[in-house]
Amino acid sequence: MNEDLEYIRKHVKDKEIRKRVDSIQRKLDALSQKSGLRLLAKGKKVQKALRTVMYEEDLVKLQVELIKLQNWVFENNKRVLIIFEGRDAAGKGGAIKRFTERLNPRRYRVVALPKPSDVEAGQFYFQRYFAHLPNPGEIVFFDRSWYNRAIVEPAFGFCSDEQYEKFMQEVPEIEHALIDDGIIIIKFWFSISKEEQQKRFRERELNPLKQWKLSPVDKEAQKMWDRITYFKEEMFSRTHTTFSPWIIVKSNDKKSARLESIRYVLSHIPYEGKDDAKINLHPDPDIVQRYHRKSKQID
Repeated sequence: MNEDLEYIRKHVKDKEIRKRVDSIQRKLDALSQKSGLRLLAKGKKVQKALRTVMYEEDLVKLQVELIKLQNWVFENNKRVLIIFEGRDAAGKGGAIKRFTERLNPRRYRVVALPKPSDVEAGQFYFQRYFAHLPNPGEIVFFDRSWYNRAIVEPAFGFCSDEQYEKFMQEVPEIEHALIDDGIIIIKFWFSISKEEQQKRFRERELNPLKQWKLSPVDKEAQKMWDRITYFKEEMFSRTHTTFSPWIIVKSNDKKSARLESIRYVLSHIPYEGKDDAKINLHPDPDIVQRYHRKSKQID
């Protein structure tokens, strides 16, 4: 098989055929690795084993680029804030884990704030988030953010109409001020279908290692689907701006969502060494795209 592919590669000039040959060669190489053979030995179907091995290969290569990006951020005193929003069980935490698992832990932070205390509830709404903004040379990942007030709080009655409206008016101006001050902000919305969310909730209920992820709010998510959709669309309409756009990530497939969101960050930030990358850094437009009112969304 390898000899046949090599013959085609040498003698066929059609670029499309050569591209397909390279793809086949890569798949054969992936399955012949220890990880691929191990999956096959466990009884995994060839297609599933192949997909897992290729995902792991791509993830490692992208994580190499993330380390280069982190070094550039540190050496140039840049400040990067990456916001992860989305419905419950959309895969935000899993994506953040893949972003950070190879990074220098001294140069990044993951911020997942709990319910505000009585004191925090009486403060300027953004105050407790401002305390966690990135310092020079640092990347900060927000696992949910100030956008709690755009969707969760109004949907479940945790804020007043006046508080909600005040937030919606203020947030574009505040983000503009942060960006004007030099902070690079990326806002991800992980998009999941109602059916996939229900499936993941069921998996969490049955898996004792994942039951901690279920909260009272999560259990109401399916019932509140349409109400959350309303506030989601309001949020996009009023806070998607040219300087701080919403980036929609289709996340029914967790693996592709992780890879393509990493690609987006790498493609968006002009770090040194990008031209030497050994992997494609352009995100798949069928999975990652800027919000547009006419675009079809799975959630």
